[in-house]
This record gives sequence, C-alpha cells and structure tokens, in this order.
Amino acid sequence: MVPMWFFPIAIACGNTVVVKPSEKDPSAIMYVAELLKEAGLPDGVFNVVHGDKEAVDALLTHPGIKSVSFVGSTPIAQYVYETGTKAGKRVQALGGAKNHMVVLPDADLDLAADSAVNAGFGSAGERCMAISVLVAVEPVADPLIAKIKERMAKIKTGDGTQGADMGPLVTKVHRDKVASYIDAGAKEGATLVVDGREVNPGGEGFWLGPTLFDNVTTKMSIYNEEIFGPVLSVIRVKSYDEALKLVNDHKYGNGTAIFTNDGGAARRYQNEVEVGMVGVNVPIPVPMAYFSFGGWKASLFGDTHAHGTEGVHFFTRGKVVTSRWLDPSHGGLNLGFPTNV
Repeated sequence: MVPMWFFPIAIACGNTVVVKPSEKDPSAIMYVAELLKEAGLPDGVFNVVHGDKEAVDALLTHPGIKSVSFVGSTPIAQYVYETGTKAGKRVQALGGAKNHMVVLPDADLDLAADSAVNAGFGSAGERCMAISVLVAVEPVADPLIAKIKERMAKIKTGDGTQGADMGPLVTKVHRDKVASYIDAGAKEGATLVVDGREVNPGGEGFWLGPTLFDNVTTKMSIYNEEIFGPVLSVIRVKSYDEALKLVNDHKYGNGTAIFTNDGGAARRYQNEVEVGMVGVNVPIPVPMAYFSFGGWKASLFGDTHAHGTEGVHFFTRGKVVTSRWLDPSHGGLNLGFPTNV
C-alpha cells in the first residue's frame, strides 16, 4: 500500500522509480514489479533494489536520484530527510504517529467501541493510522471501556488462514519490543484491563493479543512513544478543551478522530486540532486518493504530503516560458523594466 502512494504518480508524471522495500517484507513489491512488467511497462521504468541502511544511503546520495519518498519511524524519517536534502534532493519523509480518538459524552458509544477496537487492533496495530490513544471525555470512560472489553473478548488471535481475526506481529524482536511497553505501562501505574501477553494460540508466530490500558497519563511511555502494536491506552479528561489540549500538545500530529453527534463540536475540533488528518466519527481518516496524505509536527519532514495534488507537485517541476513572436515594428532599445500595455 505505502509504495503505491508514490510510484504510480511518479511514473504518470514521467519519472522512473527505484523502490527499496523493507527487508522484512519484500515479496509484495516484487509481485507488483512482475505485474507491471506483465502489463507492458518498459524495462527500467520500475526498479526494485533490496538491502538495508547501505542501500538506503546509496539512494539518498546518488546523483541520479532526484527525489526521495519515505514512510517509517520518526528517527529514520528525520535521517532520510536530512541526508537526502543535504545531497540536494527533494524529500518527503513521513514519520511516526500517536493517533488520538476523542469521544465526547454525546457520542454513540457502541459505534465508538466498535471503532476503537477495529482501529486499535486491526493489522495488529502495525499501521501508522492505528488508533492508540482513546481520550474519553467524562462521564463516558467506564461504559465505553466496558463495551470495548466485551468486544476484545471476541477477538481471536492466530493464523489468519484458520479464521483468526488478528495475526502475529512482524518479527520476534518487534513482538518483544511491544511487550516491553506493556511491562512499562504496568510498572508506571496504568491499569492493565486486558493483557495481550497472556495470549498464545500455539504454533509458530510472534503472538501478542489485544491489550487495553486505563488511567494512562501523559507522563507514561505508553502514551508518549509510538508502540506500533495492538496496545490501546485510555486517558480520562473532564472537558472538550482538555481533550483538545492533550492532542495538540503531543509531538506527533498524524491522524485523529472525534466521535460526537454534535455538528458544532465536530466543526470546532476539525478547525482547532493541530493534526494533518481528521476523522469525524471515522476512526482511521485516510483520505481518498485525490486528496493528499500526511501529518503535521514530528509525523512529517518536508512540506509535501503523499499522493493527491501534492504528490503531482512533488514529482514534477514547474517551468515558466515567456515568449514573443516579434513584429519588426516593435523593435528598438528600451532599458526600462518590461511592461505589457
């Protein structure tokens, strides 16, 4: 999905493309390359190279590369942006996220609970648009948590080919990293409502079930850092203003959502929140392709978002042509600034 935010527009705008997929999951982009070749795309237009940091650095500094698009963690996005721009390239580097879902007292709590579970644990939480913080404006926290817990009990973790709802995390190293955040949250004083570490369906896989924390504070690591796993944290606030300040004060500004039946509150939130993508009763506000995708603050380095009109601008360079088909009678010397009459 992520490379497809970039290379179709790049190719349509007349560029050739080099894709360096993650070494953890390279097979999908290889299949895309096969399909493009089968469809008749000329050799050399779409290229795939594999590797780690050495391959990345080569692309970031190679004189034949004019622009670089990246999606990943904030530290790597910042590195890609700084290295690429230092080499004179255009760079759009999309970084990490900590997406907040604000639930107001007038919201439909069944819809909010469904959305929190789907957006928090879909893809095992391994997507930059996952909801990882639920901001409950009191008095909705207790009934909302009860509904979420009820739904979480129905989620089956295991082999997707055997009918499971949620599969393993991408690697054992990452599974252990996410589990370490659960350890930290419990030690820091958050209430562990559902512990995903207890889930083990058996067989090979880096298993971690859906996890739910309550009574999370802004000083905790599970709130401040991107976990990129099936961990949902609930923060209780007393008002809309407190919820808004919480979201705006966070270093990330990728996506957010507000759940409410009050159109005025929704309009106020979409105008006041300092986040790049906003959903109203939509938990994962990924825009349609003719709009551009990307966040604010530490979620984006560079000023150009992915796909949409901004993607076209990124993969093209404007040219201004001033021409005149001279009438000999309009000749002569004029040292003043040129004007049109």
